[in-house]
Formats: sequence, C-alpha cells, structure tokens
Amino acid sequence: MKFAWIDLRTVPSERLESVLDAALHSRVHGVLCDDEKLLKDLPPTVMGVNPTVVTDEAQLGDLGPEAVGWVDVHDDRTLRLACAAAVVLPHTVVRFADPTKIPLEIVLAAADRADGRLVTACADLEEAGIVLDVLERGSDGVLLAPASADEVFALTRLLRADSPPLELTTLTVDRVEHHGLGDRVCVDTCSHFAEDEGILVGSYSTGFILCCSETHPLPYMPTRPFRVNAGALHSYVLGPGNRTNYLSELRSGSTTLAVDAEGRTRRVLVGRAKLESRPLLTVTAHAADGTEVSLTVQDDWHVRVLGPGGKVLNVTELRQGDELLGHLATDQRHVGLPIGEFCKES
Repeated sequence: MKFAWIDLRTVPSERLESVLDAALHSRVHGVLCDDEKLLKDLPPTVMGVNPTVVTDEAQLGDLGPEAVGWVDVHDDRTLRLACAAAVVLPHTVVRFADPTKIPLEIVLAAADRADGRLVTACADLEEAGIVLDVLERGSDGVLLAPASADEVFALTRLLRADSPPLELTTLTVDRVEHHGLGDRVCVDTCSHFAEDEGILVGSYSTGFILCCSETHPLPYMPTRPFRVNAGALHSYVLGPGNRTNYLSELRSGSTTLAVDAEGRTRRVLVGRAKLESRPLLTVTAHAADGTEVSLTVQDDWHVRVLGPGGKVLNVTELRQGDELLGHLATDQRHVGLPIGEFCKES
C-alpha cells in the first residue's frame, strides 16, 4: 500500500497549522518535523518522523530497529549507500540531486526483496506521481513539503488513484442488427494489452460490453496490441473512478481503464483516438436481471468482444444465445459522473 509523509520543516509558520490539520484529516502516514513536541502530540495513527542522516555504511549497524534513515544521492558512492540502507533499514528516505529517475530504479531493484519501505523525497506533486510508478512498482512512499493544505489533499488523492477490480457479469446476446455508415473510434493506448484485456464500452451508461484489444492474430494485418476497436463515437467508455467518457471525448493524454476477463483493472494512457467512417452493427444483450446492454461497433469480422473465460468472439459471428462479458452500473450519468436520477435510455 502506497503512503505519504509530509515534511513540515519548510512550511511557512502562517500555514503550518492548516497544513498539519489537512495532513491529519487526510490520514497521511507520517509527519516529518524537527519539533519534538509537535511529534509527541500527533495521534497514534500518524507516525512522527525525525530521520537520521546517513553518510556512511558503518552507521547502518548502529541504528535502532525503528530508525528512519535519510540519504542524499548525488554520486555513485551515495547511490550505493542508499541501496545498502534500503536493504537493512525499516524506512529509508532518499533524496536525489539529479532529475533522472535511473538512480531510483537502481535503489528499487537493490531493495526489491527487502522488508524495509523506501520513501522518495519529491519536489512537487508531478514528481510524486512519476515516482509512484517507476519500474511499475514505484516507491513505497513519497515525502512532500507542501506549500498549502490544498497540496496535502491533492497528494492523498494521488495515492488513492489505484484501480480496484470490477464485478463482471455474463450477458446473453439477443440480436445483432446491421446498419449503414457511421463513425467509429479506435482507442490507441500507450500500453500493451494482455490477450484477455480490453475496455468496457456501451451505448447505455448502465451497461457495458468488454471490447477486445487487437492482441490476437488477424488475417491480412499485423496485431496492434495497443489498440481497441471500441465502437461508435457516441458510446460510453468506463474510465477510472467510476467515471465515463464518450468515445468522442478521448484524445492524446486522456486516461481510460483496461479491464481483463477476471475484472482486474488498470489505468492506461491514451496515445490517440482514431475516428473513421465505417459500416456499423449493434449488439443487444441482456443480463440475468433483465438489464439490456447495447453496443454499436464497426461491422467487420476483425472487431471482437470477450466472453466468459476470456473467449474471443468476432462481432459479425455473434448469434442469439451467445454469452459475452460485461459490467452493469446502477447509476445514471451527468457529464460522466454517477448520479442518482431518473433517466431512460433506449
């Protein structure tokens, strides 16, 4: 579980109280401060941090079992020191002089099987977001000296930006209808999809079908493991935080949600959204509770959806009674956000 520490040492005195209140309200994991009285007054749920600056490996053996080490990395010797500290200490704070994240990658690799937690000092929220994803694993924790209470809240939101699993349901195909020309969107991401992964797309905000990525071989064309031929531009696509977008809204830099056949999810960055006019068809299916789900996609054999167990199904070969994987959402939507209001879609 990722966590955040707040460094109060450079916070202006006039903002100290509001920043500390925000940290406690946000339930940050730890507070770093030189004021021993302030540290003693912290609630038991918040760790008071007063690190020991480590300048030599010989120090490591003298530090107690609850010690927090601090290493400034600015050359090869201090990089090796940070690696050694991260292996043996319960908590190691590392501050890097250079903007490159390669030294952090080296420390993460060195401490990969260690029990200790690595905390990376960050200059701002943007760096904190990068640090949390380095080598996919990322730093266990981040340390930030916030300029205001707002930055404390923003940091804790960043930590909560994980991607919980979704409950998938089995849908039964009712009919497939062929239409004329319309506009469809291919979503090209900056990630490599797994074979049982795709994105959830639907014409109605309450139901989605798991559209397959182009990771599987196709005749006449190479695989494109970064792509999902997702559907008509009016369609909803389910993204992080239970928020939807229209496919027409996705563009380079957008974030959407990759979902596998077990319901595991992860955020993926959109590299581009490709809109082209193509013949379309609509798949209509229903869930066990009778909820109707609709998906309009390109009318072509190479467009695929996923069924139970990750079975790959070509949309032009779907027949009444075939089973698909989907997701039901109980809320209606207003500008992509769930809202408890009456709305009928058809």
